[in-house]
Amino acid sequence: MAKIVVLGAGIGGCSVAYELRSVLGKAHEITVVNATDYFQFVPSNPWVAIGWRERSQTTLPIGKYLARKDIEFIAQAATAVDPEKRTLTLASGESLAFDYLVIATGAKLAFDEIPGLGPEAHTQSICTVEHAERAWNAYQIFVGNLGPVVIGAVQGASCFGPAYEFALIVDTDLRRRKLRDRVPMTFVTAEPYIGHLGLGGVGDSKELLEHEFRQRHIKWITNAKLLKAGAEELEIAEHNRDGKLAREHKLPSKFTMFIPAFKGVDAVAGAKELCNPRGFVLVDKYQRNPRHPQVYALGVGIAIPPAEPTPVPVGVPKTGYMIESMAIAIARNIRDAIAQRQPVSEATWNAVCLADMGDDGIAFVALPQIPPRNVTWAKTGKWVHFAKLAFEKYFLRKMKRGSAAPLHERYILKMLGIKLLKVPS
Repeated sequence: MAKIVVLGAGIGGCSVAYELRSVLGKAHEITVVNATDYFQFVPSNPWVAIGWRERSQTTLPIGKYLARKDIEFIAQAATAVDPEKRTLTLASGESLAFDYLVIATGAKLAFDEIPGLGPEAHTQSICTVEHAERAWNAYQIFVGNLGPVVIGAVQGASCFGPAYEFALIVDTDLRRRKLRDRVPMTFVTAEPYIGHLGLGGVGDSKELLEHEFRQRHIKWITNAKLLKAGAEELEIAEHNRDGKLAREHKLPSKFTMFIPAFKGVDAVAGAKELCNPRGFVLVDKYQRNPRHPQVYALGVGIAIPPAEPTPVPVGVPKTGYMIESMAIAIARNIRDAIAQRQPVSEATWNAVCLADMGDDGIAFVALPQIPPRNVTWAKTGKWVHFAKLAFEKYFLRKMKRGSAAPLHERYILKMLGIKLLKVPS
């Protein structure tokens, strides 16, 4: 009997655990380890931060649902990974042995890299449900004491969609409150242009998002670095196309939200033979670590090279659909490894994103995510807003049921009217 440990109980961790149980049956032991005792649906955090959702609507006590599939759950943080000894050390000091380890931790939020950044300092975050709740508290104070708003993503960030979503959702909420005319808004990003998204753009993403910002009177600054965040003022450095400093200036803000850069979580980054210098796990095309093939990884915590050189560093996003594809590949490759067969399953690494704008939305599809691509597609419409609402309910229901592959990439693409290209045999 093989012992498989999944580190992390987010979209990636739960998806791969359910998929493993589906392809392995009951013959092998699966354990999920997570720092908290709940699953959180991260794509809903922008709604939590604006008061359109409550924590109870976007989180689940995941242990009982995993147990229904005969998957053990340990609600403890991991403090160290030893791939040589094949052990995981828990916060309690207990050592957990494994034959195969799947790392699905997500990322460490690198607030410490910029003075004043983060909920413990002067800016808000929507990266966790706890941060989103704090942002909602800050936003309620803000609407009683209005002023400029700055939203964006710092240098080295790799998750841009939620920043755009939040800016457009805040705009929508302020318009509904009849307060928008009293709030100057600026979007500040490390991207070389609006709609780059860390992917070199997706179809007409630049034009679509610039159009939305113009329509909603949201100014923007690109090729930007956040140097320092204060309580009501930000220090910004703008760069030219060659990456050289163009100017530094101060930007007033009474409500600020920035997506930070990501790093590997400490427990994983401590196993340096697994990771790159930022602590992200190195993987081959089968999602295995090249040095330790019994260690697999997926999601935000894996290393992916930038899509292209940019004047200010930006990372590459990992969307839920891509993560599902990784989960399926990992489960099948572990099944083959147990049977002493060579791995054959590869993730598609396609990017599919539904970006809500409060009363509208933009859908992006990039197949594959890094250009050149077989399919590039971007559309706007109110249907995207309602599609994301439906997707939230669908995903949480699937998590409760313990269904394998809770997303279905091909089904979603078919619903969007996108035909995958067929390769002649």
